[in-house]
Amino acid sequence: MIVYNVTIKVEADVADEWVSWMKDEHIADVLSTGLFTECRLCRLLEQDEAEGVTFSAQYTCATLAEYNKYIDVHAPAMREKGFKRFGGRFVAFRSVMEVV
Repeated sequence: MIVYNVTIKVEADVADEWVSWMKDEHIADVLSTGLFTECRLCRLLEQDEAEGVTFSAQYTCATLAEYNKYIDVHAPAMREKGFKRFGGRFVAFRSVMEVV
C-alpha cells in the first residue's frame, strides 16, 4: 500500500476556509480519479502556529503505478485549482511512503 502525504502550512486567517474546501471539494476531486481509496486529513499538533496552521492530507492507493498515474495525469490541474483559490497563502511539500 502506498501513502501519498501532502503537508500544508496555511495562513491562519484562511485556515478554516481551506479546511472546508479540502473537505467539500478537493479531497472528493482527488478520490474521484479512482486512483486512491481513501484520504485522511489531519491537523498537526504541538507546532508553532505563528506562521500558519499545519495539516497533513494522506491519500492511500494500492500501487506505485496508481500514484504515478495521478502525478502524471491529474496532479497539475489539482494543484492549479488550489493555487487559484488560495494563491500564496499556503506552502506544501509532498512525500510518498510505502506501508510495511
